[in-house]
Amino acid sequence: MSKSFKTFLKHTAKDFHNQSVNPPVVRASTIIFKSMQHLRKTQAKAKKNPIGGHYDYGRQGTSTTYILQKILTKLEESYHVFTTPTGFGSVFLAIFSVVRPGDEMLVADPVYSPTRILTENYLKEFNIHTTFYDPRNLKTLEKFITKKTKLIFVENPGSNTFEFQDLKKIISVAKRKKIFTAIDNTWATPYFFKPIKIGFDMSIVSATKYYSGHSDVMGGSLAVNKKVFNKVKLAEKITGLRLGPDDAYLITRGLRTLDVRLDRHSENAKKVASFLDKNKKIELLYPHKKNSLNYKMWKKYYSGASGLMGLKIKTKISNSVTKFVNSLRLFGYGYSWGGFESLALHQESRETGNRKYMSLEKNEHLVRLHIGLEDPSDLIADLKQALRHLK
Repeated sequence: MSKSFKTFLKHTAKDFHNQSVNPPVVRASTIIFKSMQHLRKTQAKAKKNPIGGHYDYGRQGTSTTYILQKILTKLEESYHVFTTPTGFGSVFLAIFSVVRPGDEMLVADPVYSPTRILTENYLKEFNIHTTFYDPRNLKTLEKFITKKTKLIFVENPGSNTFEFQDLKKIISVAKRKKIFTAIDNTWATPYFFKPIKIGFDMSIVSATKYYSGHSDVMGGSLAVNKKVFNKVKLAEKITGLRLGPDDAYLITRGLRTLDVRLDRHSENAKKVASFLDKNKKIELLYPHKKNSLNYKMWKKYYSGASGLMGLKIKTKISNSVTKFVNSLRLFGYGYSWGGFESLALHQESRETGNRKYMSLEKNEHLVRLHIGLEDPSDLIADLKQALRHLK
């Protein structure tokens, strides 16, 4: 009987041997075999089927991590999914898999701050050069490509500034020039958008966010197609970037309700966005205006929108922005997002600085909101009382 993915999430990976609805946490470093012949046979199986499920050492994973990989592979509609200890671990693994000293890469200008530090500064020491392109003008992308370009790294939408790009145009250029592609798809997750399906080589998600959904675990996933599988597999082995079984268990548990939570995040965010859009003091950074390019690009590729949005506030009185954020009562103040709770963060210069194309103008400020699972009318009331502080 065929099952929808929503049903699959609820019923997959039951542990019938132990009669538990969720698979148990299996921790292991040493794995014991009945004989040397048994060990060699397992190794031969692993060589024949490198995707997983056959282990001779704990660093390769356990049944707990393998189950999570199987679920995510189906969700991504990919060849395989690698899991890492953090979301940024998946960013590092993707880049390290295909880029070598002497190579060049192109990165979207409004990329996640640690990704920018890695590509702009750290990799320079290894003779790897990064050029940042304007996501609003993809002509800059093709203009910067050279014979040394090995990877185009996309983040969609842009971190903090939420620009949506024409992704098939990027893939078309990359395929024509024989360049690898990777995308950070944490904002939407493959529940709303499946990058591998439209032609990306690698798709990154911070499992810390919506996959977990409870703000109590860290992890990352890297979905790949068959073309880059062996490259990523080798890089994973060398770096040791693998998720532990306890975190894998918590992420698997969170995935059971991914569809329910993301639908609610999306519904709440739409209501909050409708309220905020009426306020003349702010520019809402969210795919909500049907005549805008961002909306058209979002609608072209995505089946839904998550709960993360930005507010661009123009004021000479920066302290009023701080007062606005501090007066919110139902929004926590902190990094990360994707949990059940609403969050607010006045973005500092380190989060938005160094950008060539997407820099803020004078007296412009960014506030990032994550719309959680609370009653949206309560969130709107809280925002309404806080907005009076903006001058």
